[in-house]
Amino acid sequence: MSQVGHQTARALLRRLAIEQAECRIPSVRAAIVRDGEIAWQAGRGQVDGRPPEPGTQYRIGSITKSVVAVTVMRLRDEGLIDLLEPIGKHLPDTRFGEVTIAQLLSHTGGLTAEPPTGWWERTPGIEMADLLSRVGPGEVKHRPGRRYHYSNLGFSLLGELVARLRGTPWAQVARTEVLGPLGMTGTTTRPRPPHATGYAVHPYADVLLPEPEHDAGAMAPAGQLWSTTTDLARWAAFVAGDTGGVLSPGTLAEMREPATVADGDAWTSGYGLGLQLTRHAGRRLAGHTGSMPGFLATVWADPADGVGVLFLANTTSGLRPGLLTDLLDILDEHEPRLPQEWTPAGADPALLALTGLWHWGPAPYLLRLLPGGGLSLEPVRGAGRASRFVPQDDGTWLGLDGYYAGETLRVAADHLDLNTFIFTRDPYDPAEPVPGGVDDWH
Repeated sequence: MSQVGHQTARALLRRLAIEQAECRIPSVRAAIVRDGEIAWQAGRGQVDGRPPEPGTQYRIGSITKSVVAVTVMRLRDEGLIDLLEPIGKHLPDTRFGEVTIAQLLSHTGGLTAEPPTGWWERTPGIEMADLLSRVGPGEVKHRPGRRYHYSNLGFSLLGELVARLRGTPWAQVARTEVLGPLGMTGTTTRPRPPHATGYAVHPYADVLLPEPEHDAGAMAPAGQLWSTTTDLARWAAFVAGDTGGVLSPGTLAEMREPATVADGDAWTSGYGLGLQLTRHAGRRLAGHTGSMPGFLATVWADPADGVGVLFLANTTSGLRPGLLTDLLDILDEHEPRLPQEWTPAGADPALLALTGLWHWGPAPYLLRLLPGGGLSLEPVRGAGRASRFVPQDDGTWLGLDGYYAGETLRVAADHLDLNTFIFTRDPYDPAEPVPGGVDDWH
Protein backbone atom coordinates (compact mmCIF):
# COMPACT_ATOMS: atom_id res chain seq x y z
CA MET A 1 0.00 0.00 0.00
CA SER A 2 1.58 3.27 -1.09
CA GLN A 3 0.60 6.75 -2.16
CA VAL A 4 4.16 7.70 -3.03
CA GLY A 5 5.79 7.01 -6.37
CA HIS A 6 7.59 3.77 -7.19
CA GLN A 7 11.07 5.26 -6.92
CA THR A 8 10.26 6.88 -3.60
CA ALA A 9 8.77 3.66 -2.24
CA ARG A 10 11.86 1.74 -3.37
CA ALA A 11 14.21 4.22 -1.67
CA LEU A 12 12.20 4.08 1.56
CA LEU A 13 12.08 0.28 1.50
CA ARG A 14 15.82 0.10 0.89
CA ARG A 15 16.51 2.27 3.95
CA LEU A 16 14.26 0.05 6.08
CA ALA A 17 15.86 -3.11 4.66
CA ILE A 18 19.34 -1.81 5.49
CA GLU A 19 18.24 -1.18 9.08
CA GLN A 20 16.72 -4.64 9.49
CA ALA A 21 19.74 -6.42 7.98
CA GLU A 22 22.60 -4.42 9.50
CA CYS A 23 21.03 -4.09 12.96
CA ARG A 24 19.78 -7.72 12.96
CA ILE A 25 16.16 -6.98 13.80
CA PRO A 26 13.82 -10.00 13.91
CA SER A 27 11.02 -7.94 12.35
CA VAL A 28 10.18 -4.30 11.79
CA ARG A 29 7.38 -2.29 10.24
CA ALA A 30 7.52 1.38 9.31
CA ALA A 31 5.09 3.87 7.82
CA ILE A 32 4.80 7.47 6.66
CA VAL A 33 1.58 9.45 7.12
CA ARG A 34 0.69 12.47 5.02
CA ASP A 35 -2.43 14.58 5.58
CA GLY A 36 -3.94 11.93 7.85
CA GLU A 37 -3.47 9.01 5.45
CA ILE A 38 -0.80 6.32 5.20
CA ALA A 39 1.36 7.33 2.24
CA TRP A 40 3.80 4.42 2.53
CA GLN A 41 4.32 1.41 4.74
CA ALA A 42 6.45 -1.70 4.61
CA GLY A 43 7.79 -4.51 6.75
CA ARG A 44 10.94 -6.62 6.89
CA GLY A 45 11.79 -9.78 8.76
CA GLN A 46 9.31 -12.37 9.98
CA VAL A 47 6.75 -12.95 12.71
CA ASP A 48 5.87 -16.62 13.17
CA GLY A 49 7.35 -17.42 9.77
CA ARG A 50 5.49 -14.68 7.89
CA PRO A 51 6.24 -11.05 7.04
CA PRO A 52 4.69 -8.67 9.58
CA GLU A 53 1.37 -7.20 8.47
CA PRO A 54 -0.29 -3.81 9.10
CA GLY A 55 -2.38 -5.48 11.82
CA THR A 56 0.51 -7.26 13.56
CA GLN A 57 0.79 -6.05 17.14
CA TYR A 58 4.01 -4.86 18.76
CA ARG A 59 4.48 -3.46 22.23
CA ILE A 60 4.85 0.34 22.03
CA GLY A 61 6.29 1.00 25.49
CA SER A 62 6.40 4.64 26.50
CA ILE A 63 4.18 5.82 23.67
CA THR A 64 1.59 4.71 26.22
CA LYS A 65 2.54 7.83 28.22
CA SER A 66 1.23 10.09 25.48
CA VAL A 67 -2.14 8.32 25.52
CA VAL A 68 -2.33 8.72 29.30
CA ALA A 69 -1.38 12.39 28.95
CA VAL A 70 -4.32 12.95 26.60
CA THR A 71 -6.71 11.54 29.22
CA VAL A 72 -5.19 13.91 31.79
CA MET A 73 -5.63 16.90 29.48
CA ARG A 74 -9.26 15.94 28.95
CA LEU A 75 -9.74 16.12 32.73
CA ARG A 76 -8.15 19.57 32.69
CA ASP A 77 -10.37 20.78 29.86
CA GLU A 78 -13.43 19.59 31.78
CA GLY A 79 -12.35 21.63 34.81
CA LEU A 80 -11.79 18.57 37.02
CA ILE A 81 -8.12 19.38 37.60
CA ASP A 82 -5.69 22.27 37.22
CA LEU A 83 -2.24 21.43 35.88
CA LEU A 84 -0.68 23.63 38.57
CA GLU A 85 -2.34 21.66 41.36
CA PRO A 86 -0.11 19.36 43.45
CA ILE A 87 -0.72 15.70 42.79
CA GLY A 88 -1.34 15.29 46.53
CA LYS A 89 -4.64 17.13 46.19
CA HIS A 90 -6.03 14.16 44.28
CA LEU A 91 -3.69 11.39 45.53
CA PRO A 92 -3.35 12.23 49.24
CA ASP A 93 -1.59 8.92 49.92
CA THR A 94 1.55 10.05 48.04
CA ARG A 95 4.50 11.22 50.15
CA PHE A 96 5.65 13.90 47.69
CA GLY A 97 2.32 15.55 47.12
CA GLU A 98 3.81 18.98 46.33
CA VAL A 99 4.82 17.87 42.81
CA THR A 100 2.37 19.37 40.32
CA ILE A 101 0.44 17.56 37.61
CA ALA A 102 2.19 19.66 34.95
CA GLN A 103 5.59 18.67 36.35
CA LEU A 104 4.67 14.99 36.17
CA LEU A 105 3.47 15.41 32.57
CA SER A 106 6.73 17.12 31.56
CA HIS A 107 9.15 14.97 33.63
CA THR A 108 10.23 17.96 35.70
CA GLY A 109 8.84 16.75 39.03
CA GLY A 110 12.23 15.44 40.16
CA LEU A 111 10.97 11.90 40.81
CA THR A 112 13.14 8.84 40.36
CA ALA A 113 13.19 7.34 36.89
CA GLU A 114 12.27 3.81 38.01
CA PRO A 115 9.99 2.56 40.80
CA PRO A 116 11.42 1.01 44.00
CA THR A 117 10.57 -2.51 42.86
CA GLY A 118 12.32 -5.24 40.93
CA TRP A 119 13.04 -4.53 37.24
CA TRP A 120 9.43 -3.55 36.58
CA GLU A 121 9.55 -4.07 32.82
CA ARG A 122 10.48 -7.77 33.17
CA THR A 123 8.52 -8.83 36.26
CA PRO A 124 4.81 -9.04 37.15
CA GLY A 125 3.40 -5.72 38.30
CA ILE A 126 2.25 -4.82 41.79
CA GLU A 127 -0.87 -2.98 42.95
CA MET A 128 -0.88 0.80 43.33
CA ALA A 129 -1.33 0.66 47.10
CA ASP A 130 1.81 -1.50 47.36
CA LEU A 131 3.74 0.82 45.07
CA LEU A 132 2.76 3.94 47.01
CA SER A 133 3.77 2.30 50.28
CA ARG A 134 7.30 1.81 48.90
CA VAL A 135 7.71 5.32 47.52
CA GLY A 136 9.18 7.72 50.06
CA PRO A 137 11.25 10.91 50.13
CA GLY A 138 14.23 9.02 48.73
CA GLU A 139 12.44 8.71 45.40
CA VAL A 140 12.58 12.51 44.95
CA LYS A 141 15.93 13.00 43.23
CA HIS A 142 15.72 16.71 42.33
CA ARG A 143 13.85 19.79 43.47
CA PRO A 144 10.52 19.81 41.62
CA GLY A 145 10.72 22.08 38.59
CA ARG A 146 14.51 22.30 38.60
CA ARG A 147 15.37 20.07 35.67
CA TYR A 148 14.21 17.46 33.19
CA HIS A 149 14.50 13.98 34.68
CA TYR A 150 12.53 11.24 32.91
CA SER A 151 10.28 9.39 35.34
CA ASN A 152 8.31 6.22 34.64
CA LEU A 153 7.07 6.43 38.23
CA GLY A 154 5.54 9.83 37.54
CA PHE A 155 3.30 8.46 34.79
CA SER A 156 2.10 5.61 36.99
CA LEU A 157 0.77 8.34 39.29
CA LEU A 158 -0.90 10.12 36.37
CA GLY A 159 -2.64 6.89 35.41
CA GLU A 160 -3.87 6.56 38.99
CA LEU A 161 -5.06 10.18 38.91
CA VAL A 162 -7.19 9.40 35.84
CA ALA A 163 -8.54 6.21 37.42
CA ARG A 164 -9.60 7.92 40.65
CA LEU A 165 -11.27 10.89 38.99
CA ARG A 166 -13.08 8.77 36.41
CA GLY A 167 -13.88 5.92 38.80
CA THR A 168 -12.62 3.32 36.34
CA PRO A 169 -9.16 1.93 35.42
CA TRP A 170 -6.97 4.19 33.31
CA ALA A 171 -6.88 1.69 30.44
CA GLN A 172 -10.67 1.66 30.20
CA VAL A 173 -10.67 5.47 30.18
CA ALA A 174 -8.08 5.47 27.41
CA ARG A 175 -10.09 2.96 25.39
CA THR A 176 -13.38 4.82 25.82
CA GLU A 177 -12.20 8.42 25.49
CA VAL A 178 -9.15 8.24 23.20
CA LEU A 179 -8.45 4.98 21.39
CA GLY A 180 -12.05 4.17 20.49
CA PRO A 181 -12.95 7.62 19.11
CA LEU A 182 -9.74 7.61 17.04
CA GLY A 183 -10.57 4.18 15.60
CA MET A 184 -7.50 2.58 17.20
CA THR A 185 -9.22 -0.75 17.84
CA GLY A 186 -5.99 -2.70 17.42
CA THR A 187 -4.39 -1.07 20.48
CA THR A 188 -4.72 -3.14 23.66
CA THR A 189 -3.10 -3.54 27.07
CA ARG A 190 -2.13 -7.19 26.42
CA PRO A 191 -1.20 -8.88 23.14
CA ARG A 192 -3.77 -10.44 20.86
CA PRO A 193 -3.05 -12.45 17.68
CA PRO A 194 -1.32 -11.76 15.43
CA HIS A 195 1.47 -10.26 17.51
CA ALA A 196 5.24 -10.30 17.49
CA THR A 197 7.22 -12.02 20.23
CA GLY A 198 9.76 -9.80 21.93
CA TYR A 199 13.37 -10.88 21.51
CA ALA A 200 16.86 -9.91 22.62
CA VAL A 201 19.44 -10.48 19.88
CA HIS A 202 22.77 -11.90 21.05
CA PRO A 203 25.49 -9.26 20.59
CA TYR A 204 28.01 -11.76 19.13
CA ALA A 205 25.89 -14.42 17.44
CA ASP A 206 22.76 -14.58 15.31
CA VAL A 207 20.57 -16.15 17.99
CA LEU A 208 17.52 -14.90 19.88
CA LEU A 209 16.42 -14.85 23.50
CA PRO A 210 12.67 -14.46 24.17
CA GLU A 211 11.93 -11.61 26.55
CA PRO A 212 9.23 -11.97 29.24
CA GLU A 213 5.96 -10.02 29.06
CA HIS A 214 3.71 -9.30 32.03
CA ASP A 215 0.92 -7.04 33.12
CA ALA A 216 2.83 -4.12 34.64
CA GLY A 217 0.13 -3.43 37.22
CA ALA A 218 0.55 -0.01 38.82
CA MET A 219 3.33 0.82 36.33
CA ALA A 220 1.21 0.01 33.28
CA PRO A 221 0.54 3.69 32.39
CA ALA A 222 4.28 4.05 31.77
CA GLY A 223 4.47 1.43 29.01
CA GLN A 224 1.77 -1.23 28.82
CA LEU A 225 0.11 -0.78 25.42
CA TRP A 226 0.45 -2.90 22.29
CA SER A 227 -0.42 -1.47 18.89
CA THR A 228 -0.24 -1.92 15.13
CA THR A 229 1.11 0.00 12.16
CA THR A 230 -2.43 1.02 11.23
CA ASP A 231 -3.26 2.33 14.70
CA LEU A 232 0.06 4.06 15.25
CA ALA A 233 -0.38 5.81 11.90
CA ARG A 234 -3.71 7.13 13.19
CA TRP A 235 -1.89 8.29 16.32
CA ALA A 236 0.71 10.09 14.19
CA ALA A 237 -2.11 11.89 12.38
CA PHE A 238 -3.61 12.81 15.75
CA VAL A 239 -0.35 14.31 17.03
CA ALA A 240 -0.01 16.20 13.74
CA GLY A 241 -3.36 17.86 14.40
CA ASP A 242 -6.18 15.56 13.27
CA THR A 243 -7.69 15.37 16.76
CA GLY A 244 -10.94 13.63 15.82
CA GLY A 245 -12.71 15.57 18.54
CA VAL A 246 -10.71 13.87 21.30
CA LEU A 247 -8.96 17.15 22.20
CA SER A 248 -9.34 20.71 21.06
CA PRO A 249 -6.62 21.85 18.63
CA GLY A 250 -5.51 24.39 21.23
CA THR A 251 -5.00 21.76 23.92
CA LEU A 252 -3.03 19.53 21.56
CA ALA A 253 -0.86 22.49 20.58
CA GLU A 254 -0.27 23.12 24.29
CA MET A 255 0.94 19.53 24.69
CA ARG A 256 3.40 20.03 21.82
CA GLU A 257 4.90 23.19 23.29
CA PRO A 258 8.36 22.66 24.85
CA ALA A 259 8.00 22.63 28.62
CA THR A 260 11.62 21.64 29.14
CA VAL A 261 14.75 20.95 27.09
CA ALA A 262 16.44 17.60 27.58
CA ASP A 263 19.89 18.42 26.19
CA GLY A 264 20.63 21.91 27.41
CA ASP A 265 22.05 24.46 25.00
CA ALA A 266 21.91 22.09 22.03
CA TRP A 267 18.06 21.99 22.11
CA THR A 268 17.72 19.05 19.79
CA SER A 269 15.32 17.24 22.13
CA GLY A 270 12.84 18.27 24.75
CA TYR A 271 9.50 17.42 26.32
CA GLY A 272 6.07 18.98 26.29
CA LEU A 273 3.08 17.64 28.21
CA GLY A 274 3.26 13.89 27.60
CA LEU A 275 4.97 14.34 24.23
CA GLN A 276 8.64 14.15 23.39
CA LEU A 277 10.01 16.79 21.03
CA THR A 278 12.94 16.76 18.64
CA ARG A 279 14.27 19.07 15.95
CA HIS A 280 15.62 17.88 12.61
CA ALA A 281 16.37 19.67 9.34
CA GLY A 282 14.09 22.59 10.09
CA ARG A 283 11.30 20.40 11.42
CA ARG A 284 10.01 20.41 14.98
CA LEU A 285 8.70 16.90 15.58
CA ALA A 286 6.42 15.77 18.38
CA GLY A 287 5.70 12.20 19.42
CA HIS A 288 7.36 9.62 21.61
CA THR A 289 9.86 6.82 21.65
CA GLY A 290 8.99 3.48 23.22
CA SER A 291 11.14 0.73 24.70
CA MET A 292 10.24 -2.44 26.58
CA PRO A 293 12.23 -5.69 26.81
CA GLY A 294 11.92 -7.22 23.36
CA PHE A 295 10.39 -4.17 21.66
CA LEU A 296 11.22 -0.74 20.29
CA ALA A 297 8.84 1.78 18.74
CA THR A 298 8.79 5.46 17.85
CA VAL A 299 6.30 7.86 16.31
CA TRP A 300 7.05 11.42 15.20
CA ALA A 301 4.73 14.00 13.66
CA ASP A 302 5.32 17.42 12.14
CA PRO A 303 2.11 19.46 12.51
CA ALA A 304 3.50 22.24 10.32
CA ASP A 305 3.78 19.85 7.37
CA GLY A 306 1.00 17.38 8.19
CA VAL A 307 3.44 14.46 8.05
CA GLY A 308 4.16 11.61 10.47
CA VAL A 309 6.57 8.68 10.55
CA LEU A 310 6.77 5.58 12.75
CA PHE A 311 8.29 2.17 13.27
CA LEU A 312 7.55 -0.93 15.36
CA ALA A 313 10.17 -3.62 16.00
CA ASN A 314 10.56 -6.70 18.20
CA THR A 315 14.08 -6.28 19.51
CA THR A 316 15.36 -5.08 22.87
CA SER A 317 18.04 -2.88 21.32
CA GLY A 318 19.90 -2.22 18.11
CA LEU A 319 17.94 0.21 15.96
CA ARG A 320 19.73 3.42 15.08
CA PRO A 321 18.07 6.65 16.20
CA GLY A 322 18.24 8.16 12.71
CA LEU A 323 15.94 5.66 10.98
CA LEU A 324 12.79 7.78 11.04
CA THR A 325 14.44 11.09 10.21
CA ASP A 326 16.22 9.33 7.33
CA LEU A 327 12.82 8.22 6.02
CA LEU A 328 11.57 11.80 6.23
CA ASP A 329 14.66 13.04 4.42
CA ILE A 330 14.09 10.50 1.63
CA LEU A 331 10.49 11.65 1.30
CA ASP A 332 11.58 15.29 1.14
CA GLU A 333 14.24 14.51 -1.45
CA HIS A 334 12.04 12.42 -3.76
CA GLU A 335 8.62 13.98 -3.27
CA PRO A 336 8.83 17.39 -1.60
CA ARG A 337 5.47 18.89 -0.80
CA LEU A 338 4.36 21.64 -3.18
CA PRO A 339 3.37 24.92 -1.54
CA GLN A 340 -0.31 25.71 -1.57
CA GLU A 341 -1.41 27.96 -4.38
CA TRP A 342 -1.84 31.58 -3.39
CA THR A 343 -5.33 32.94 -3.89
CA PRO A 344 -6.63 36.42 -3.08
CA ALA A 345 -9.01 36.90 -0.18
CA GLY A 346 -11.42 39.61 0.86
CA ALA A 347 -10.59 41.96 3.72
CA ASP A 348 -12.52 44.23 6.04
CA PRO A 349 -11.74 47.79 4.88
CA ALA A 350 -11.20 48.89 8.47
CA LEU A 351 -8.59 46.17 8.98
CA LEU A 352 -7.02 46.89 5.62
CA ALA A 353 -6.52 50.48 6.72
CA LEU A 354 -4.50 49.28 9.71
CA THR A 355 -1.88 47.50 7.62
CA GLY A 356 1.52 48.90 6.88
CA LEU A 357 4.18 50.67 8.87
CA TRP A 358 3.96 51.32 12.63
CA HIS A 359 6.66 52.34 15.07
CA TRP A 360 7.48 51.20 18.59
CA GLY A 361 9.49 54.23 19.58
CA PRO A 362 12.04 54.56 16.76
CA ALA A 363 11.78 50.90 15.66
CA PRO A 364 9.69 50.24 12.51
CA TYR A 365 7.19 47.35 12.49
CA LEU A 366 4.90 45.99 9.78
CA LEU A 367 1.29 45.06 10.45
CA ARG A 368 -0.14 42.54 7.99
CA LEU A 369 -3.48 40.82 7.52
CA LEU A 370 -3.34 37.03 7.75
CA PRO A 371 -5.62 34.51 6.03
CA GLY A 372 -8.64 33.94 8.23
CA GLY A 373 -8.69 37.47 9.63
CA GLY A 374 -5.70 37.47 11.98
CA LEU A 375 -2.98 40.10 12.30
CA SER A 376 0.79 39.77 12.22
CA LEU A 377 3.06 42.40 13.78
CA GLU A 378 6.76 41.96 13.07
CA PRO A 379 9.87 44.15 13.01
CA VAL A 380 10.96 45.48 9.62
CA ARG A 381 14.63 44.68 10.17
CA GLY A 382 14.04 41.16 11.44
CA ALA A 383 15.33 41.64 14.98
CA GLY A 384 12.65 42.20 17.58
CA ARG A 385 9.40 40.89 18.92
CA ALA A 386 7.05 39.33 16.39
CA SER A 387 3.61 37.93 17.21
CA ARG A 388 0.34 36.96 15.58
CA PHE A 389 -3.04 38.08 16.93
CA VAL A 390 -6.62 36.86 16.63
CA PRO A 391 -9.77 38.94 17.21
CA GLN A 392 -11.78 38.70 20.42
CA ASP A 393 -15.47 39.33 21.00
CA ASP A 394 -14.79 42.56 22.91
CA GLY A 395 -12.95 44.13 19.97
CA THR A 396 -9.45 43.47 21.29
CA TRP A 397 -6.86 41.13 19.81
CA LEU A 398 -5.17 38.21 21.61
CA GLY A 399 -1.50 37.36 21.05
CA LEU A 400 -0.92 33.81 19.84
CA ASP A 401 2.85 33.42 19.99
CA GLY A 402 6.17 35.09 20.54
CA TYR A 403 6.74 37.70 23.26
CA TYR A 404 3.12 38.80 23.19
CA ALA A 405 1.51 35.37 23.51
CA GLY A 406 -1.58 35.76 25.69
CA GLU A 407 -1.26 39.56 25.76
CA THR A 408 -3.90 42.04 24.56
CA LEU A 409 -3.65 44.35 21.56
CA ARG A 410 -6.06 47.29 21.47
CA VAL A 411 -6.49 49.10 18.17
CA ALA A 412 -7.32 52.80 18.01
CA ALA A 413 -7.72 54.93 14.90
CA ASP A 414 -4.24 56.42 15.16
CA HIS A 415 -2.23 54.13 17.45
CA LEU A 416 -1.89 50.59 18.77
CA ASP A 417 -1.79 49.79 22.49
CA LEU A 418 -0.02 46.47 22.96
CA ASN A 419 0.06 45.63 26.66
CA THR A 420 1.02 49.26 27.57
CA PHE A 421 3.42 49.70 24.60
CA ILE A 422 2.18 52.39 22.19
CA PHE A 423 2.81 51.93 18.46
CA THR A 424 2.43 55.05 16.28
CA ARG A 425 2.50 55.69 12.55
CA ASP A 426 5.44 58.11 12.93
CA PRO A 427 8.38 57.46 15.27
CA TYR A 428 7.45 58.81 18.71
CA ASP A 429 4.59 60.83 17.28
CA PRO A 430 4.02 63.73 19.75
CA ALA A 431 0.33 63.81 18.84
CA GLU A 432 -0.22 60.31 20.21
CA PRO A 433 -0.47 59.14 23.86
CA VAL A 434 3.10 57.91 24.18
CA PRO A 435 3.80 57.23 27.89
CA GLY A 436 6.38 59.63 29.32
CA GLY A 437 5.69 62.29 26.71
CA VAL A 438 7.71 63.11 23.60
CA ASP A 439 10.28 65.87 23.14
CA ASP A 440 11.34 67.32 19.76
CA TRP A 441 13.81 65.47 17.57
CA HIS A 442 17.10 67.41 17.46
